[in-house]
Amino acid sequence: MGVKGLCSLLEDYSQIYQDIHFRDSKLLVDGNNLAYWLYFTSNLDQNHGGEYLAFQVQVQALFKALGDCGIKPYVVMDGGSGASDIRLDTRMDRARGKVRRAQCAALTGRRRDILPNFILSVFEQTLSDMEVSLVKCFGEADGQLAALAKEWSCPLLSGDTDFFIFDLPEGVLPLHHFQWDSVKTSGARRYIPCRRYTTSSFCTFFNIDRQLLPVFASLAGNDYVNLKEINWDHNVLAGRQTELSQTARLERLLRWMRGFQTTEDTLTAAMDLMPNMSQQARTQVQTGVQKSMLEYRLPSSSLRGFFSEGTAPSLPAEMLSCVPDWVRAPLAKGELGADILDLLVHKRKILPTQVERSNLQSSNLTSRSIRRVLYGLLLGQEGEVEERDRDGLELASVKVRPLVQGAAQTLRLDSLPRADPTVRLQVYLETLGVEEETLEGVPAHLRLPVAVTCYWLRRASPEPTLLKALLMVMVQGELTRLTGGATGWQGVTSHNPQPLDGVVAHSFNQWQACLKDASQLNLLLCKPLPEPHYAWLYQGRLVHRRQKQLQEREPEDIVQGDQFRRLYRRLLGAVTQPDPGANRRAGEPEAQLRASMEHLQLNTQDDQEEEEELGGAEGLDQGSDWPRVSVRTRFRTKDRKDRSRNPELGRKQEREGWL
Repeated sequence: MGVKGLCSLLEDYSQIYQDIHFRDSKLLVDGNNLAYWLYFTSNLDQNHGGEYLAFQVQVQALFKALGDCGIKPYVVMDGGSGASDIRLDTRMDRARGKVRRAQCAALTGRRRDILPNFILSVFEQTLSDMEVSLVKCFGEADGQLAALAKEWSCPLLSGDTDFFIFDLPEGVLPLHHFQWDSVKTSGARRYIPCRRYTTSSFCTFFNIDRQLLPVFASLAGNDYVNLKEINWDHNVLAGRQTELSQTARLERLLRWMRGFQTTEDTLTAAMDLMPNMSQQARTQVQTGVQKSMLEYRLPSSSLRGFFSEGTAPSLPAEMLSCVPDWVRAPLAKGELGADILDLLVHKRKILPTQVERSNLQSSNLTSRSIRRVLYGLLLGQEGEVEERDRDGLELASVKVRPLVQGAAQTLRLDSLPRADPTVRLQVYLETLGVEEETLEGVPAHLRLPVAVTCYWLRRASPEPTLLKALLMVMVQGELTRLTGGATGWQGVTSHNPQPLDGVVAHSFNQWQACLKDASQLNLLLCKPLPEPHYAWLYQGRLVHRRQKQLQEREPEDIVQGDQFRRLYRRLLGAVTQPDPGANRRAGEPEAQLRASMEHLQLNTQDDQEEEEELGGAEGLDQGSDWPRVSVRTRFRTKDRKDRSRNPELGRKQEREGWL
């Protein structure tokens, strides 16, 4: 990210950096960049859907280290692509590259830098729990971060070299030199060893005027402008035919720029050195470079009021006509997904890429009906949303019509937070095809994932062992969360590259896609269901390992304990309840699931003990508005009646493999 090759150039000339002992200071943090960097450098799984709990532990450790050194962090996150959309081409190029890398990762088992779906959600939830100040911008965060860093005169933590172009008084602390896990002590004070970059040191070393840095970044190539079609090596820098490394090209470009004092002279001279380019092409290049340079002009900061008084920034003028004012506060606080603004402003959604084989359909197709309801709430029935998603090894564009039906027809976007909570819940449950009684007795923070799992069972038709593996890990996570015992239960930490089981990985990816889109819808509807603790729901390699174990053993033989058994069976009973509105012909997945409930035979004493223990268990919070009932007891009675009417059903249940 940022200026191509600049990080490598600085490593070659490390004397540009200043070694410092960082402590007792404000620190502005590039949140998106930190989350990516921390996950990719922590030896965590990328190919099985993510290791969210282990990532949460890393985030907690880093911000604890900051606190131990008297450092007060202020985290700023991206909130979409913004009104200008200047980075769209770069985003599309990255999305295409990610599709190819995901295919390679699925076939070889190697890490190819594919970020799991819920990393940013876990990152934001963890900081909220730690009471770390965080704000989400109304677009790209770079300009606002740099502006506040200058206003506060404090350093900025990031690995994005675009920040190396802004003239910041206290400079940038590059992430790869920020030794947060090696805190040192000097007397009674603690500090983090790190290096600081400043534009003054860079310009002094290469003997160029500081105001030329934006034109340097634009001519070198960055996230805003792509000049790869121009052979700078031959036409501008050296006059030689041999190909140069990106670092060597930057050195030669910097030497060439020493003779100029203004950006206008530098840009004009660069255009003059391309005599063989058509006038139209020259004009396009010049326009692109000029737009890129404007991105390095510091705006006035709109974040200070949020961090000091909690005041949400004003919406940009370009968004006033299409973005309701109420969106400002929840988006700034991280209570709405960043995609909301892209949908409202650009009517576009770039869907995430997961590690899966290209001969299978994109896992995102499973949750399209959820997204259509989301689009309907945001845009009404007018127009279409452009979805960009994987089709084989290509990135395809598909027009998707919003869906407004059922209770959703009574809601309006501009008054959504004031809508009747029961109506908002009804819209949510209608979208997932789940009855409210299905969630009775389910712990509060598991209601949403249980509802999503019901939807996934109908849409994806997974193998029985996949359902059991998901529920096992979900239950283990919830019980471990309640006891506060994360240590020692973070999944596998070693990495052994092996090709994925394509069908298994694809099915789990479908579940994560459903969870992601359903979570976005839940946020837009102002949380009719409690937001789940994402870090505890899914541990990629552990889920895959459980699925293999379940091919030969039952859940209770793998993880023992009464508390696990009771909660596991409670969730299993909930997700396998039949949908009263569905056509349950014999042989359909829901009919098979319902029939197989017989395998959960518990004696009367077990049921009574469960009612007593779970009814009074403080940890498994049912919520005051949710009756504490035994879903399984009700269904065992109903299954007895079904068997008495249909003996063949009882024999069929013995052959089912679901439970």
